[in-house]
Amino acid sequence: MEHISNGQTAEKRTALDRTFRISLGLKGLDGVLELVGGVLLLFVSPRQIGSIVHLLTQHELSEDPHDLIANALVHATGNLSASASIFGAIYLLLHGIVKVVLVWALLRDKLWAYPWMIAFLLVFIAYQVYKLLVSFSWGLTLLTAFDILIVWITWREFRRHKPKPSVVA
Repeated sequence: MEHISNGQTAEKRTALDRTFRISLGLKGLDGVLELVGGVLLLFVSPRQIGSIVHLLTQHELSEDPHDLIANALVHATGNLSASASIFGAIYLLLHGIVKVVLVWALLRDKLWAYPWMIAFLLVFIAYQVYKLLVSFSWGLTLLTAFDILIVWITWREFRRHKPKPSVVA
């Protein structure tokens, strides 16, 4: 019988507990990918990024010149400036570091990380809702819904792990 750090056995883990662990894993993977993206933006020039995207989308655009994703990528990288690239790198690196640290701490049941993760995600949910109001996107809608789910599950886990106040008679 596998022992779980909060005193549960593997058999007592619920589907929600597994969902929490899986969603944290996905957030952690997302954080690692942001770190990789941030490092790449620091060392690859905007011109090189444009050339790579052009090379990667060339075949798709030759088959379908109206491909939405390929055209969006070519357009976005065609207008990428050095300052935007540096801003993107710093943003991705900071965001990725915070995610990786918080996910690592939550997977190790560090009580301090629960409120920080909730606050961190709530700030991004607010920003994402603003972006959705300005320019709707199904991808951002799904990401926002996923983040709301993670906030709810994290809050639930925090309440389960938080020490109960002792009653003094």
